[in-house]
Amino acid sequence: MILHTLLLIAGVACLIAAVVLVLVPRWVAAVPAFVGLVLMHLSYYIDVKTMTFIFWGIATAITVGLFYLQPSGEPDGNRSSNLYVGFTAMAGGMLGILVAPRIMVLGVILGAAMGQLAYSRTPAGKWMLTPSSQFWRYFAAKCLPAIVAISIVCIAIMGVVIE
Repeated sequence: MILHTLLLIAGVACLIAAVVLVLVPRWVAAVPAFVGLVLMHLSYYIDVKTMTFIFWGIATAITVGLFYLQPSGEPDGNRSSNLYVGFTAMAGGMLGILVAPRIMVLGVILGAAMGQLAYSRTPAGKWMLTPSSQFWRYFAAKCLPAIVAISIVCIAIMGVVIE
């Protein structure tokens, strides 16, 4: 019983670290999110299917590769887009859970896209125009890792709420 509680606490700490890493990126946020999901599953507080682990494990590996290929930041050295993308992706995930758990990932994707669109309308993000290819390259580099991490966190939240 004590081991299960320790695994749960460690899993929640990893999920919190993942959300912080989405907002203030220092490393790949999907890695602690995936570790947190595994720890929470091992604590028997949530039940996650094997195919879910395989899918999100591959997605985490892809985001690690994207992390090393992505640009270091915006042209002026500002990193404020992470706040826009992170908060809106989390809001989209929570709304997706409320509407229907099956469309949670769609909510995260739409939230991240809306966050990047909102950031592109600020003075700091004016270099990124919506119809340009730069918008989509930036979406692949910055939003996809946030989408994977926030989706894994939302899966863990759904597991806790359902159980």
